[in-house]
Amino acid sequence: MWHSDIGSNMNFPAPVAVLGFLAAAGGLGLSVLAAFTFLFLRKAQWTRWLGAVVGAGALIYFGLLFTMAFASREETLAPGQEKYFCEIDCHLAYSVRSVREELQGGQRQVHVVLRTRFDETTISSRRLKDASLTPNSRRVLLIDRKERAFAPITTTGTPLIHKLIPGESYETELSFQLPEDAEQFRLLITGDGWEEHFLIGDENSFGHKKTYLAVPASEPFSRKQ
Repeated sequence: MWHSDIGSNMNFPAPVAVLGFLAAAGGLGLSVLAAFTFLFLRKAQWTRWLGAVVGAGALIYFGLLFTMAFASREETLAPGQEKYFCEIDCHLAYSVRSVREELQGGQRQVHVVLRTRFDETTISSRRLKDASLTPNSRRVLLIDRKERAFAPITTTGTPLIHKLIPGESYETELSFQLPEDAEQFRLLITGDGWEEHFLIGDENSFGHKKTYLAVPASEPFSRKQ
């Protein structure tokens, strides 16, 4: 089931995107075969035919890749809203649950509690209803008003790659060390796989806009020495 509404890391059906990526990888293999055939077997006619097929496939694939990137739009979800991640035949949803700040050892720290939820209403009819899911690797950044990006310095609670069963959720606390002038935060959660740069409709693909989670105003500073 594809989550095509707002708040998703994809603006193209994930199963189709994955199949397209596998087909593109196969096309790359055919290109290598064509080069081998030309260099060692001198089958020029067959090589030209194969090259034309691979070239047409590449044109279509990258045309779709950049079209979906151009059609995407940047989005910041309101506090409490969930960002969905397509996992082929089911979906995970992420939301900011709470945020607090403190001064610890003279350093400003912001702690964001993130919830990961396995949305049981998005399970494909082909998937077992009680089958667990191990999330793909995630990359999390805190973005401030000046578009500066900060990676978490510590992560506590349940790891973001901990497996879930349908309907289950858990929380992870991410701690960020920030300069004093950082304000108006957004949280960016993306996948962390290299192949996502080449997946049609994935927000990590070239030129694709991102979906952010708004981070609400934090609780007042607590001072720890």
